Amino acid sequence: MYNISPAYPIEAGRIRAGYESLATAIAGSGARLIALDGFGGNDWTALQQGLAQQLNAHWVNTADYFLPEDELLKVIGPSLGGNDPLFGRLFEGGLPEFFNMENVATRDQGLTIVYGPGAALFGQPDLLLYVDLPKDEIQARARAKAITNLGAAAPADFGSMYKRFFFVDWPALNRHKAALLPAIDWFVDGTDAANPIFVMGDHLRAALTEMAGSYFRVRPWFYPGPWGGQYMKRNFPGLPQEVPNYAWSFELIVPENGLVLESGEHRLECSFDLLMFQHYKEVLGQAAERFVYNFPIRFDYLDTIEGGNLSVQCHPRRAYIKENFGEPFTQDESYYIVTCEPGAKVYLGFRDGLNQTQFRAELERSHREGTPIDADRYINSVEAHPHDLFLIPGGTVHGAGAGNLVLEISNTPYIYTFKMYDWVRRDLQGKLRPLNFDRAWANLDFDRQEQYVAEKLCPTPMAMRSGPGWQEVFVGTHPDLFFAVDRLEFTKPVAIETQGKCHILNLVEGEDVELLTQNGHTARFSFGETFVVPAAAGGYTLRPAHGNLCKVVKAYVK
Repeated sequence: MYNISPAYPIEAGRIRAGYESLATAIAGSGARLIALDGFGGNDWTALQQGLAQQLNAHWVNTADYFLPEDELLKVIGPSLGGNDPLFGRLFEGGLPEFFNMENVATRDQGLTIVYGPGAALFGQPDLLLYVDLPKDEIQARARAKAITNLGAAAPADFGSMYKRFFFVDWPALNRHKAALLPAIDWFVDGTDAANPIFVMGDHLRAALTEMAGSYFRVRPWFYPGPWGGQYMKRNFPGLPQEVPNYAWSFELIVPENGLVLESGEHRLECSFDLLMFQHYKEVLGQAAERFVYNFPIRFDYLDTIEGGNLSVQCHPRRAYIKENFGEPFTQDESYYIVTCEPGAKVYLGFRDGLNQTQFRAELERSHREGTPIDADRYINSVEAHPHDLFLIPGGTVHGAGAGNLVLEISNTPYIYTFKMYDWVRRDLQGKLRPLNFDRAWANLDFDRQEQYVAEKLCPTPMAMRSGPGWQEVFVGTHPDLFFAVDRLEFTKPVAIETQGKCHILNLVEGEDVELLTQNGHTARFSFGETFVVPAAAGGYTLRPAHGNLCKVVKAYVK
């Protein structure tokens, strides 16, 4: 069965829990200046109070040294996108730009603990602790207005906070985290501030090294949406049932997901990007220097079974995303149909003979008056079947129709969606979602009409190689896409060589599959689960756990 809480096993006893144990580790170091650094969104008050009950120390809060908010806004303002409710530009500065650290005294007070984001910047600590926090937990706290953005005096509405997280806070914090990783003495999972979970930095780095040479699966997380369906809710055990639907599963997205380590009874989560900071060369192989820390491919689910149509949308072209948002590569996508209801379809490309002026006038009238349009008059649609792949280069109008479970195999950027029509539908908070006519029109390729779609965006699978009880099929790619998709179909074990490429895999048909890596690691994955074999693993074998037919999609950088 699909496991919503996967973990990578490490030696028992390496992960510890609780303030008493953490304080013992700190006191036993003999350090006099300690940095309790970490990601934004942590409950720093609870962390400080929990340790203060165990340790007699002078405490310095980094939040007391943030620039005044009006001065900070001058620094980060160019990245906030002005009045744009969704988009900004990736901040290129560092965490030191958030602070005024004049007159900070940290060495004259006996035992001193500097705590908060950027703590390691306040002198040269004798002991470095880093407190991480999963991105879905950060977003839950932001929705509850329990946290603020870095240097902000008060919470804002969630949309504004997320935009600032994505474009400003997280880039600065990630650069800082990457620089600290080799020196972290203790790594702390701050999800439960009442009971911190922690591991030695050496043991964390050793686990990352092991993953980089074998396999890993991130912890997926799920979220409802206005068009969401019921398939994942019914078929992925353990998901909370009180939500109306699940629209998305974040299966593998570097900026969002985390890796979970398991040691005895304890589990600890660290962000996926730590693996990239330490071992991007081993993970990406031939593609390492091209992408560095930017893991290039994402997998996520879009569930519209017993749900609704996605919005009519497009994504930016390469030059546009770099110039306007500072991203190094764009949001090219593809839809792999895992399963679907009879008659389900995918909207893809324009109808032949599209009148651009009339189309835009209809969209603007619909938005202004709140009345629907006949989308089929303008947008081409293709009937969907299980195991179809639809290619969606940037600038292509598209949207999954109702009745599909889509495995979206795409480039990693994931928020740059320019919606043109959303079926006059409100989100789960009762608000109309923003539309982006100008951005869409700056990117749409109006030549991608019916014939182009049929010839270029709906590939026909081709057998590549085969053996007793297995075959490998090339499913498709497009000249504009830097990734390609293959499918392994087997009832007997099949051996695969990474050939210097990172393989991102998902069991799209069959109950369970067993993975055996060249260096002796084994793991089992169930239907629907996404897992990764890094380039450095060299070779691996997949075999059906029950002898039944298994189909595994494999995506990789071309």
